[in-house]
Amino acid sequence: METQPKLIFKYGWNEQDDMETPMKGCRNDGIVQAPNGLSYSVYFIDPVRLQQDLDEEVELGSPFLAFPGLIILPELTKKAMENAVLKLWKQGYFELLKPMDEPSERVA
Repeated sequence: METQPKLIFKYGWNEQDDMETPMKGCRNDGIVQAPNGLSYSVYFIDPVRLQQDLDEEVELGSPFLAFPGLIILPELTKKAMENAVLKLWKQGYFELLKPMDEPSERVA
């Protein structure tokens, strides 16, 4: 039986994502599939993109920026995101998040 979570992406991941994701600085379609069958939505972002998005929100009159399951990484590579998920899993981070409710939201 698998004891570690698996990171998947709702829209998949291919070679183009290897190049584009670090340049974009965010990925909002992450899903962590836990060994117990529960799934959690995660949002990855790098500090540069985070600041840009916050500045834009402030400009639009919103004094904050919030995303459920936010994980900030220095650089968004698939390996870095997978490592972050594994470490956060071991620290109990996902026990504090609400799992995705709808079975249709889960990705096989």
